Amino acid sequence: MNRTSLQLLSLLLAASVSAHAQARDASLVDTLARAAPKLDRKVLELAARALRCAAPSAAPPSTLSVIDYSRPSTEPRLWVFDLARQRLLFEEWVAHGRNTGGNLATSFSNEAGSYKSSLGAFLTAESYVGGNGYSLRLQGLEPGINDKARERAIVIHGAPYVSEQLIRAQGRLGRSLGCPAVRASVARPLIDTISGGSFLFAYYPDPAWLRRSQLLDADCGQGVASVGAAGR
Repeated sequence: MNRTSLQLLSLLLAASVSAHAQARDASLVDTLARAAPKLDRKVLELAARALRCAAPSAAPPSTLSVIDYSRPSTEPRLWVFDLARQRLLFEEWVAHGRNTGGNLATSFSNEAGSYKSSLGAFLTAESYVGGNGYSLRLQGLEPGINDKARERAIVIHGAPYVSEQLIRAQGRLGRSLGCPAVRASVARPLIDTISGGSFLFAYYPDPAWLRRSQLLDADCGQGVASVGAAGR
């Protein structure tokens, strides 16, 4: 077989693998969309693509968490799925950073001291007890977008300002220093469910991120940390 034939065969095999992966994504999205009808299907499709690109040859993590920051803080915008059983485990409110916006999130950052939330794909790492109680460290997977999450101490934790009572009182949740904070009563079971190397995808229709993200690129850019590397 000559070089041209080998190149053609390689292209055909790559196209076949890509088509198969996309079909798997579509099947997963169909099932998860039925389990969480309030989650925008397009956001779920991006999360599934990012997950596949982050772990092209590895077994998927046990859970997929999706945050849709395009929704107001007064609405549930965090979903956690069991990937093995393909079912919804949590649908929760989640706070954003104080400089990310009021009820609506509008601005995101990767910089220390910005007090803004970060977008993109993360791996969950270890749980610990800190100033905000039981918390979960996050490892950002996207260079220049969220890879400073750990040094910024962007973690999942419970907070009293995430509550229905506060929504009724002030028309929005309270805000964090950039962390995706959840209800205090749900923090421990949620953290225990997703800790230790599961996948979290935080979305907002930010043109710069959507354009730059290697995990959302059709070719699944190289050099991105893989699922299973958390907790190091």
